[in-house]
Amino acid sequence: MNASQRDEQARDVGLLFLRVSGGLFLLWVHGLPKLLDFSAQLQLIEDPFHLGAHLTLSLAIFAEVLCPLLIVAGVLARLACLPILFVLLVALLIVHPQWSVAEGQFGWLLLILFTSIFIAGPGRLALNIRFAGAFRYA
Repeated sequence: MNASQRDEQARDVGLLFLRVSGGLFLLWVHGLPKLLDFSAQLQLIEDPFHLGAHLTLSLAIFAEVLCPLLIVAGVLARLACLPILFVLLVALLIVHPQWSVAEGQFGWLLLILFTSIFIAGPGRLALNIRFAGAFRYA
């Protein structure tokens, strides 16, 4: 194995780590609590676009449960980053504009993480590679 191949392998392992750790973290900290305690979360969720608590919570669950699972698997990873990035930007800029960077640091770090995945893609250690190019650029 030459240096170029080692660099590519290290990049793919790094992207795998980023996808899996970031996706599972978002799922565990935000997604599963919303999904598993849906009725209590209906009373707590902010509704900045006046869509109704049920639809807003359902969209948040889509972004924080289904999308991280797709990213972890490496299927449509770039596309799956978009709802997450949207939810993060809404939370940071519309729902909590009064937060300092320190107060919103978790959200900003997630924004950096999922923007990185969006830019770099899932890498070669992803299920999309197994699907004959159907998801190659997603």
